[in-house]
Order: sequence, then structure tokens, then C-alpha cells
Amino acid sequence: MATRLKKNILKLMKKDEEFRYAVAGLLGLEEILKRLDKHEAELVRLREEANKLREDMNRGFELLTRNLSAIGARWGIMSESAFRQGLMGILEKELGLTVEKWATFDEKGYVYGYPSVVDIDIAIRDGRVTLVEVKSHVRRSDVAEFSRKIEFYRGRTGKTPDRKLIVTPYIEAEAVEAAENLGIEVYTQL
Repeated sequence: MATRLKKNILKLMKKDEEFRYAVAGLLGLEEILKRLDKHEAELVRLREEANKLREDMNRGFELLTRNLSAIGARWGIMSESAFRQGLMGILEKELGLTVEKWATFDEKGYVYGYPSVVDIDIAIRDGRVTLVEVKSHVRRSDVAEFSRKIEFYRGRTGKTPDRKLIVTPYIEAEAVEAAENLGIEVYTQL
């Protein structure tokens, strides 16, 4: 008898919509649907809040990135200066070289493309002149700039340097190739 009753109930559920809703109501479907609607509204609210939090976080990360970039740029300048001072000390004290800075005004803009002061580090020993470029990071464009400085020095002083050196802890591969082509020695390890 129970099997027959089950079959009849299932048949009524399939065919009789009113019966189906009555049974669902008895089972608490209405309450379940209300709760689902409430949960759906809460999920929408949470998504909106998460999107707003994400936007705030993105703005914060952008600000942090800008600040870190500024600090990195400043550190690069400070570390290059410290590196330069340390190297000059080593060249003078350990190797007995006299190191000086040669600077003059390039009114035609040969080196930088506009009139400006051009300076070059010069190491002198036993009358031999070595031009030195010290940088924390060297790109191909830095090598080309140093080459123009060398030519400018030659033109102004009438002296051809005995050696041309770039000293750096990091040099890009294209810069190494450019230096070789221009007869400039590269020192990346001291």
C-alpha cells in the first residue's frame, strides 16, 4: 500500500501544480526561498563592498609603487655617488693614480644635443691619461654618450686618452657590445 501511495503522490506532484505548491509550502519552501533571496541580496552587497575595497587597494598599491620608484631612483643616485667615491679612493690610494674631474662647457651641444657642462673623470699616472665613466647601471646609450664625451675631450684638449674605461656593477649585453666596438674597456668586478 505504501508503494501505491508514493506513486500517487508523485503523480499528483507532477500533474497538479496547486498540490505541488501546497506540499512545497508544507515543506517550508517559502521560508527557504525567502532566506535565499535574503542571502542573494547580502552577496550582492558584499560583492559591491569587495569591489570598492579592491579599488581602494589598487589606489594604495599605485601610491606605494610610485613611492618605491621614487626611493629607488634616489637610492640609485646615492649609491652611484657612493660607488664613485669609493672607486676614486681605491684608484688614488691603492693604485697611485691621480683622479680629477675635467669639466667644461659644450656650447655647441655635441655631447648631449644641447649646450651644457660636460664632465669626465680622469685618472693620470706617469703622464698616461685614462678617461673613466662610473655608473651603477650602463645601457648602450650610456656607452654612446661616453664615446661623445671622449671625442669632445679630444677636441678641446688635443689629447688622445691612453685608456677609456667604464666601471659598473651592472652592464647590459648591448652595452658590452657597443663598448667593444668603440674600444672602451669595461670593468664590472673590482
